[in-house]
Amino acid sequence: MSITGWFIVGLAGFLANAPFLNQRFFGMLPLSWVLANGRKRIGWRLLELMVLYFAVGALSFLLEARAGNVFVQSWPFYAVTFGFFLVLAFPGFVFCYLMKR
Repeated sequence: MSITGWFIVGLAGFLANAPFLNQRFFGMLPLSWVLANGRKRIGWRLLELMVLYFAVGALSFLLEARAGNVFVQSWPFYAVTFGFFLVLAFPGFVFCYLMKR
């Protein structure tokens, strides 16, 4: 696996956990009007997760196009990569919702 592949996997791991590690929308915009008890709701976290999945996919597509041939993918590829993205998000979910503080 090339360095670009490891970069994409590392970036996906970081971005998959990002919605669960802060109380701001995409880590930048405050959501004081939608926070419940000072915490971001799960719907906002899932929305961020979906948008970040597509951002990582777009970046990997651009890197693949820059390297040469772009391979055509069908729905099973995207289903598997989204499942992988959810698996990468599990540590952030555990830290946010399942660990006692």
